[in-house]
Amino acid sequence: MLRTRLKDTLKEAMKSKDKRKISTLRLILATLHDRDIASREGGSDEGISDSELLQMLTTMVRQRRDSIAAYKNGGRDDLAASEQEEIEIISEFLPKQFDEVEMKQAIEETITDIGAEGLKDMGKTMGALKEKYTGRMDFAKASGMVKAALNG
Repeated sequence: MLRTRLKDTLKEAMKSKDKRKISTLRLILATLHDRDIASREGGSDEGISDSELLQMLTTMVRQRRDSIAAYKNGGRDDLAASEQEEIEIISEFLPKQFDEVEMKQAIEETITDIGAEGLKDMGKTMGALKEKYTGRMDFAKASGMVKAALNG
């Protein structure tokens, strides 16, 4: 289970005194804790699912990529490097990301499986992709690819 892996990795990082890894993992676990509390307030006894946890991690990576671009534009390569280190740590807990060819194939299969016929089925297609490929696909990129496939 992903939660256990996060906690075990934090323990290992603490033993090896890896400050960057410790702070990043603590941030992940704190964010997870907040999401669990919000989920319980919403009526769930369990907290967020592994699928939602993968989405959370993917969002954290995307936020750091945005920060890297801003830091580089501002001439702060030191901060950009720090954000890149965090991306590498967070990415350890994500499944292998699809490359463009794999994304295209997954999108085509999903469109065929659900019988999507046009742009009116965009939401349905994206929902099916998120359900099946969370953590393995950049959905911002996938959205444009789905739109192109449904237009074509």
